[in-house]
Amino acid sequence: MSELKQQHILIIEDEQTIATLISYNLKKEGYLTTILTDGSQALQELQRGDYDMMLLDVMLPGSDGFQILASVRRMGMKLPIIMVTARNSEEEIVQGLMNGADDYMIKPFGVGELLARISAVLRRSPELNIQTQQVKQLNIGTLTVFPEKYEVYYKTELIPLRPKEFQILLCLYEQPGRIFSRDDLMNRVWGYDYFGDQRTVDVHVSSLRKKIEQAGESVKIEAIRGVGYKLIMA
Repeated sequence: MSELKQQHILIIEDEQTIATLISYNLKKEGYLTTILTDGSQALQELQRGDYDMMLLDVMLPGSDGFQILASVRRMGMKLPIIMVTARNSEEEIVQGLMNGADDYMIKPFGVGELLARISAVLRRSPELNIQTQQVKQLNIGTLTVFPEKYEVYYKTELIPLRPKEFQILLCLYEQPGRIFSRDDLMNRVWGYDYFGDQRTVDVHVSSLRKKIEQAGESVKIEAIRGVGYKLIMA
């Protein structure tokens, strides 16, 4: 844990007992913590402080967690976010992941699991370890891609991809036509120590496919039933 000793985590949780318990255990592991109990303060605090991760509840006074998550990603902030909530419907889990959460934990949970998930998320590189990282511009069919800026354009129109969607696109682009299994994509994009399941991959790929349909027939992501996905370029 020595390389993580001074990671600063923002805890946004309106139940003071839970927030205090989480903070206590994080501090024991060497993290710095700040607690907010009102969602309306979240964006100001993120802009004011230097944080490495946010633990975000959903049911909050002021602004709820989903609103905060969407605003953070819309503003271009890429800090890791773990949703920590009692809201456990599949629809809400999908909503959290689609809006850019890196993980989604359902209360109640064990402290050990929380610490393991935090450590796993913080260990992941924000970018894929592939050669295209050093390239200023890529042309994927009719798409223009800027890897360093996480931006994709169709002609002059910006296609708003989430960070994980962008990483999936780059991963598939490494070998067009190759079928990447769900496990391949999960390991490459989320990391080998990710605790989620393969539905997370399907949700992100589905969203990515819809967003790049506007690029016409030159770029497509094909689903191979029961196997995985591949990128096709005309």
